[in-house]
Amino acid sequence: MTDFHTGLGKNAANHQPLTPIDFIIRSAQVYPDKTAIIYDDLEHNNLTQTWQQTYDRCRQLADGLRKLGIDKNDTVAVMMPNTPAMVECAFGVPMSGGVLCTLNTRLDINALSFCLQHSEAKVLILDSEFAEHAEMIDETFPNLIVIHATDAALDIERFGSMSYEELIASSDSLDNWEKPTDEWDAIALNYTSGTTGKPKGVVYHHRGATLNAVSNILDWDMPKHPMYLWTLPLFHCNGWCFPWTIAERAGVNVCLRKIDADLILQLIAKHKVTHYCSAPVVHNMIAGGKPEYKEAINHEVKGWVAGAPPSETMLAAMEAMGFHISHVYGLTEVYGPVTVCAEQEEWDALDVAARAQKKSRQGVTSHLMTGFELFKQGTTEPVAADGEEMGELALRGNMVMKGYLKSRKATEEAFADGWFRTGDLGVKYPDGYIKIMDRLKDIIISGGENISSIEVENVLYKMPEVQSCAVVAAPHDKWGEVPVAFIEIHAGSTLQRDNVMEHCKQHLAGFKVPKYIIFAEIPKTSTGKVQKFELRQAAKSLAHETPKVMASAK
Repeated sequence: MTDFHTGLGKNAANHQPLTPIDFIIRSAQVYPDKTAIIYDDLEHNNLTQTWQQTYDRCRQLADGLRKLGIDKNDTVAVMMPNTPAMVECAFGVPMSGGVLCTLNTRLDINALSFCLQHSEAKVLILDSEFAEHAEMIDETFPNLIVIHATDAALDIERFGSMSYEELIASSDSLDNWEKPTDEWDAIALNYTSGTTGKPKGVVYHHRGATLNAVSNILDWDMPKHPMYLWTLPLFHCNGWCFPWTIAERAGVNVCLRKIDADLILQLIAKHKVTHYCSAPVVHNMIAGGKPEYKEAINHEVKGWVAGAPPSETMLAAMEAMGFHISHVYGLTEVYGPVTVCAEQEEWDALDVAARAQKKSRQGVTSHLMTGFELFKQGTTEPVAADGEEMGELALRGNMVMKGYLKSRKATEEAFADGWFRTGDLGVKYPDGYIKIMDRLKDIIISGGENISSIEVENVLYKMPEVQSCAVVAAPHDKWGEVPVAFIEIHAGSTLQRDNVMEHCKQHLAGFKVPKYIIFAEIPKTSTGKVQKFELRQAAKSLAHETPKVMASAK
């Protein structure tokens, strides 16, 4: 046997920690004058910044934070919309040695307090838009250094220790920063939505952030210098790692403070946006934008959708606009997207309905993810690849979190048997593609039969009047549980309960047809995820009502 180990160890010459910080260094060196950031709201802001300028500002941010006392593994929290400062924080904070904690901009005061306390944040960069929290933060966390991130679009009275620009200006060195000494070092802390209890702190490492950023490029065949529009919240899984992806490709970050369909369409046309990501609700908003703004777009636009499968209606509308939509899947615990519905050439010959059925699947593992499997519940035995047998989706690889902050038990449970168990149920098809059928907690058991809420929702989405929908269980004296459909229709649309029932009967077995149809606004998180826990609470009252009373349309 040949000895391939003795005298062949790791050293500084042949082994360096992976970190996405290297991406901005390279772009600044190779493409210093290429545009890195555009902030154009067509009204108040019109900023353009090169990669050299952005790299310099990130180094200034790192130095400024160090002067405030930030050291290795100190948490720097940020609560901002998708502004240039958020892009800079993706690099400047880890360059300071700190760990970036991006906070959900829709957190209520209790959840915000929990995250600040649990993360032990030493600095909070707070945007003007969230100035209402400043007084509470000052009273509750007197030792927390608050930085006021201002914006020309907002006229807010000054708060905090200094402004973000003053923090940048406080730097007197471009060399007071560092890269990780170990790629297992934490780069970011992301809190789960906390819809079923207190949020959990998901810890990312430099290695995973680097690999996910590169995997995004491979999965999307992303060329150099893409024009990327920030329709996806940068606080959500660090924007699915796309701040680092765009830096690696020396692309352009087109920043966006708010989600507005007409503004999005105007920016896509004006700046020739090539790529964007979002939940289905945003894609639907874009598809419903003003015709004159849609007609002004004369180039191909690529979009990723996650959170729910793309519907036939949405795909048809997007294709008519020249948009190409791909379905990806992921969770906070895996840095964002880690599977992709890799499209096959023969799908192009299918009609929209058949193509939508193919593209609705979660697909196959992304390029740099190691394992993606469906196991029979409670085992490590894979389900049959027959499109019928349901199992729990599990993942493994370098793009899985370090674990949950301050929760060894939850971390050990999540990694049982050497796999990360997602809690999602699905089936595998003969071609190896996986399709999620439901969450473990969302399966409806009616008369002993399992009903996939996602299957019923997919049928409802075939109706063009449906903008958003969610199906949950309501208790029932005879059947144990029955499906309930909450439906939000497009503005100006009219839809009656009888129309919905008839449509469902044409596409579903009788026991799967919703017994209650409720027309209402669907509660969602800031990332577009339906908050089913709220709907389950509403559905519990239906056990004491009749379908006739509860199913009236608005």
